[in-house]
Amino acid sequence: MLVVHHLNNSRSQRVLWLLEELGVPYEIQHHQRDAKTMLAPPELRAIHPLGKSPVIVDGDVVFPETGAIVDWIVERYGNGRLVPPAGTAERSRWTYWLHYAEGSAMPPLLMKLVFSRLPANAPFFLRPVVKTIAARAQAGFVDPSLKLHFDYWESELGKSEWFAGNEFSAADVMMSFPVEAAANRGDALNGRPRLKAFLEKIHARPAYRRALEKGGPYAYAD
Repeated sequence: MLVVHHLNNSRSQRVLWLLEELGVPYEIQHHQRDAKTMLAPPELRAIHPLGKSPVIVDGDVVFPETGAIVDWIVERYGNGRLVPPAGTAERSRWTYWLHYAEGSAMPPLLMKLVFSRLPANAPFFLRPVVKTIAARAQAGFVDPSLKLHFDYWESELGKSEWFAGNEFSAADVMMSFPVEAAANRGDALNGRPRLKAFLEKIHARPAYRRALEKGGPYAYAD
C-alpha cells in the first residue's frame, strides 16, 4: 500500500487530499514539526536523505517533492482523472501550474515567513537592527513580489473557473498550498474575490475535508 510520510502544517496535506479525491488506498505515517524551530523531525532522514515532507513510499519507489508526487499519483492511479486530455490548451496550463506552484509561487512566501521570524530569533541586543533590516527587505522586495503573484493568480482565475480550465484538476490541488499560505501570511484575499472564492470552493470539497480528518490539525484550512 502507498505510504505518505505526512508532516503537520505542510505541503503534504495536498497529497492526502489528492489521494482522497482519487479514492486511492493509502497509509499515513505522521510526523510532527519541532515546536521551537518548526523544522521537520530528524527521523524523516531515514526515509529520504533530505529529511523533508512529503515523501511517499509506493512499493520499491521512494518519492519526495510534492509536484513529482502529484504527477506520479495521477499517472499511476488517476485513470485520466484530474488531468486534462493530452494535446489540449488545458493540459498545457495544467503542466504549467503543477510546476509553478513550487517553482515560482512558494519562494517569496517562504522569504516572507523567514523575514517575519528573524527579529524574534535574533539575540536580544541585535533585534532592533535585525527588525529594521527584515522590514526593509520585506517592503523593498518580498511584498512587491508577493503582490505581483497574487494579482497574477486573481487575473488567471478570471479566465476560467479553475487554474487549468473549467474543470477541477490536480493543478488546483498543487496551487492550494500557495494560496492558503498567501492568505495566511500575505493578505492575499484583500480585494481579490476570485482567490477568496477559490479557497471557499476547495475547502468545501468532501475529499478535502476527509484529508483534514486523517491528516490532523492544519493551520491553513480556514
